[in-house]
Amino acid sequence: MAQVAFMAAKDSQADVKAPGLFRKAEYYYLKAKSSYKRKYFNKAKQYALMSKKYSERAEYVAIRKKTLENL
Repeated sequence: MAQVAFMAAKDSQADVKAPGLFRKAEYYYLKAKSSYKRKYFNKAKQYALMSKKYSERAEYVAIRKKTLENL
């Protein structure tokens, strides 16, 4: 779910419109992947949830900014 949320944020141009939130989402996403590979499943779950949260916020902000620019 974190991967899907991260990709959705990326598709909504959150890296341009909400770079701070997007960077946090990317950081936690990469930490989750790394922890999972090392079999630290509890940490991986925590990082994945944080990534999902920041990805969704970044996507929301990006879409909101795009909509306000088009008014």
